[in-house]
Amino acid sequence: MAIAEAGSLLALKRRARKINRVLADKYPYAHAELDFRNPFELVVATVLSAQTTDVAVNQVTKILFARYPDAKALAEADPAELETILQPTGFFRAKARNVLALSTRLVDEFDGEVPGRLEDLVTLPGVGRKTANVVLGNAFGVPGITVDTHFGRLARRFGWTASDDPVKIEFDVAELFEPRDWTMLSHRVVFHGRRICHSRKPACGACPVASLCPSYGDGETDPVKAAKLLKYELAPGNEALLEQLLAETHRAAEIRMESQRRPG
Repeated sequence: MAIAEAGSLLALKRRARKINRVLADKYPYAHAELDFRNPFELVVATVLSAQTTDVAVNQVTKILFARYPDAKALAEADPAELETILQPTGFFRAKARNVLALSTRLVDEFDGEVPGRLEDLVTLPGVGRKTANVVLGNAFGVPGITVDTHFGRLARRFGWTASDDPVKIEFDVAELFEPRDWTMLSHRVVFHGRRICHSRKPACGACPVASLCPSYGDGETDPVKAAKLLKYELAPGNEALLEQLLAETHRAAEIRMESQRRPG
């Protein structure tokens, strides 16, 4: 039984790593889609991203950080003014309380700097393992798996986990990959979930990992119909944006920001 289980884990690991390689080829420009210049901006942006889109957060943080550039300034913010700025992100009163408390804690206990350890990050108001792993992986270069709704959904569809619990998903997936791959794997899977492997109607017929996916057929399998379901730079009509991203992968975040600023 143990040998069979080991063999099945090895097969799962091989398939998972093959999926990661295919996604790396598909999304060589995958990156954190929250705009940030330092760990403080990233931790605040990630807290604000709950129950809203990264695009909405990026529009708000541009204003927020111009007004409150660091933890000390944000800790001293007027709550009413802060709520007004955060309103477009939804749940703005709770988020205002969280970022005020977060900034105050950073000033009081960490000299205004964001700590670079998971055990410290998760003590901050509004920061759980998901946010901590985002910050560690993208601001500090510490490998981490970020389990958001997209990652959890795809991990289950790929057969990497059977769990709905983010912590269990994180540990299940970590067993299948080398730590050095964790951060970029997170970006690629989230990119795939936002563009092709949608929650309600995945575009199976346009999926580069269809032959490796045990859930193939859950969505639209006709290639022509599936192509119409693609989003962002993969959507019909966005060929020029995709071409630019593929040609200048090092500028992916900048290109994305420019495309989001364009009207229409």
